[in-house]
Amino acid sequence: MNHFDNLSEIDAANVVRCARTLLRRPLLRSDGPDGELLGLVYRHRATLQDLFAGLLGYRLVVERRFARLYKSGPGEDDTRGVLGMSPRGYAYLALTLAVLTGTGRQTLLSRLVADIRSAAVEAGIGAPDDVTERRALTSALRHLVSLGVLHETEGSVAQDLLPQEALITIDTDLLGQLVTGPVGEARSPAHLVELAARPGPRGVEHAVRRKLVETPLVLYADLPDDQAEWLRRNQRKETALLEQAFGLHTECRVEGVLAADPEEFLTDLSFPGVSTVARITLLALPELLDGEEEVAPARHVVTTGRIREVCAGLVEDYPAAWSKQFTDDLDRLVAEVTELLRRMGLAAKTGEDAWAVSAAAHRWLPSPDGDPEREQPEPVVVREVPSWSLFDEENVS
Repeated sequence: MNHFDNLSEIDAANVVRCARTLLRRPLLRSDGPDGELLGLVYRHRATLQDLFAGLLGYRLVVERRFARLYKSGPGEDDTRGVLGMSPRGYAYLALTLAVLTGTGRQTLLSRLVADIRSAAVEAGIGAPDDVTERRALTSALRHLVSLGVLHETEGSVAQDLLPQEALITIDTDLLGQLVTGPVGEARSPAHLVELAARPGPRGVEHAVRRKLVETPLVLYADLPDDQAEWLRRNQRKETALLEQAFGLHTECRVEGVLAADPEEFLTDLSFPGVSTVARITLLALPELLDGEEEVAPARHVVTTGRIREVCAGLVEDYPAAWSKQFTDDLDRLVAEVTELLRRMGLAAKTGEDAWAVSAAAHRWLPSPDGDPEREQPEPVVVREVPSWSLFDEENVS
């Protein structure tokens, strides 16, 4: 079924725009980022609900104040998630949601923090009152503020939860829409993660298409056999489908399929990017891909020491080009470079001191504008200046 058959050209373009926005912002609210599109989402809600249910097996709830796209969980894949949120921050996020269900419409920040720590103790989770724990708890609360679930009515959730009071208002409507996993069915946290990552009604089709839409790169070697076979068989059809529905351009290679967004809107992880880590990662690729390649899967094996050596060379060669916080801390730079490659699906850790960089990373190899050693400055032409002038002072009347 083609979801765009009965739509005008303008309406079809608007549906694609709304679908892209919902993929990027699964909790879209009128007072949040891209909230001006909520009216358009509401107008096309029936088409969008059919589109997401049919193509991805996702449920879409649309109200006047918000729209909620219920995506699948990432399962054991920890490359997806809130940027900057640590595992400890996620633990506090879960505890905070549990506490908020019985809090009511308003509470004091001090009371909320005390209730969260009590819930942690009750769950058998240590919650010491130190800087690291306060930062993790703060990140969880700030994330809920950014989603519009919590509103800072008076005061604010300060960094490290400094001793200042704040009045917090809870948007109970949004709170009720936040959790996507079937909490009531889960027997344990691990079981909840497993249930939330279940494929849609169409099984392999939905599972693979979700990967194409949600992750930067899908490698055949990382897929179960049935999913890899389905993707190889349906490459061409999926290319047309993803471009029509979500504006994605796919690149099919021997190693797998990459679905790229030309507008760079559908990702919170840009690569290449302008940051020090992103630029050093890009410039390091030629040397990292120059290593020994395995036959299957097509990967280049490099050691952490080699990655460190390459990064150190770039820092030494161009010291003024990078942020000082990384040039002064090489260990941190190496850790963030490997983490970026891992989150992009371009590298996987294979041992204590070994990384496998995918051959698909050749797509991003930088091309220099020229060879500095061979470039010669243009010759300077020196013209003789005449000894006379039309405006010789002696001839001025």
